[in-house]
Amino acid sequence: MGIKDYSDLNDIHMDVLRELGNIGSGNAATSLSSMLAKTVDISVPKISVLDYGQVAEQLGGPEMMCVGLMLSLSGDVEGMLMFLLQKDFTHLVLNALLGESLQDFSEINEMGLSAIKEIANIMAASYVNAISSMTGLAINITVPDICIDMVGAILSVPAIHYANISDQIIYIEDEFHSMEENLTSHILMIPDVNSLGKIMTNLGIEI
Repeated sequence: MGIKDYSDLNDIHMDVLRELGNIGSGNAATSLSSMLAKTVDISVPKISVLDYGQVAEQLGGPEMMCVGLMLSLSGDVEGMLMFLLQKDFTHLVLNALLGESLQDFSEINEMGLSAIKEIANIMAASYVNAISSMTGLAINITVPDICIDMVGAILSVPAIHYANISDQIIYIEDEFHSMEENLTSHILMIPDVNSLGKIMTNLGIEI
């Protein structure tokens, strides 16, 4: 039996996704530590399959402001990767890279947006490289598109563009720890169903 929809993912499939998330998150923490020039540790990521409404609630409701960064996946794995960064995470990045504090998202200038995009690029590569190295699949990622808006508005973009893939999302919540700061990043993965099948098959998991 193949995977026809995200609802077909069983406990074994979810364990595989958690392992991929663990490795990707560990790589992301290492990359962040290097780029921010400070020690960054990470807790075990929380990984689940949610619909768009549930994702919005996880971030405090559809009207919560955040930074959204979306990248397309192509090659052996097709789909989308999206980062949703709240104010505390964004502040840490801008403070470490540019020496700027952040009281409100409206304060972010072009240089700040560029710095955030670079962080997202590095973190995305960490996840994609984890999947690629474990599966042997070739995966390409695009430069991130970035916007600052309410969570509900940001989520409407993948909901429309990737409606043909699934109305659900693989949701990864990472908790990073640096000095006295505890920060959370939220990652949404939407590989198409065929790509999910390739990932599982290449890892020797029956689908």
